[in-house]
Amino acid sequence: MRYNKIRRLDISNGPGLRVSIFMQGCEFNCKNCFNPETHDFSKGQEFTDDTIEEIIDLASSSRIAGLSILGGEPLHPKNIEGTTKLAKIFKAHYPEKTVWIWTGYLYDKDLTDKEILKYADVIVDGRFVEKEKDLKLKYCGSRNQRVIDVKKSNEAKKLVLYEDKNGMSWF
Repeated sequence: MRYNKIRRLDISNGPGLRVSIFMQGCEFNCKNCFNPETHDFSKGQEFTDDTIEEIIDLASSSRIAGLSILGGEPLHPKNIEGTTKLAKIFKAHYPEKTVWIWTGYLYDKDLTDKEILKYADVIVDGRFVEKEKDLKLKYCGSRNQRVIDVKKSNEAKKLVLYEDKNGMSWF
């Protein structure tokens, strides 16, 4: 498994100040993807235990609200094991901080039996669709994508969309 980059202080991928990692490799190749440089599985840097330690260290500040995992495709079969390991270790260190994951896979179709759901707080699912592009959306790029509250969905045993502290849904 490989990753493209780590952002130490990210304010655009989830609420608050976050650490973000962009996994390398994606087979969806969505037209006008905002990260085409992450599609090739052979590029980027090797994802190792040292990478996880770096992220844990970067998130140690009380200013950091959580971890955002994007891509590429972090939940592709070549990446999901490493992504799950990262999320699990992150939550063990920082149970009060949130883990957000962006994926082209669908939560209720492709992810229902995946271990990653134990550690993710929010999943933004669905492929980017150029015809559905909407620059007004806060955490996704096209109207077909959903911002899902994983914890509430697990409790309710049905899909629950994410709402911020003011009760605003981003879908």
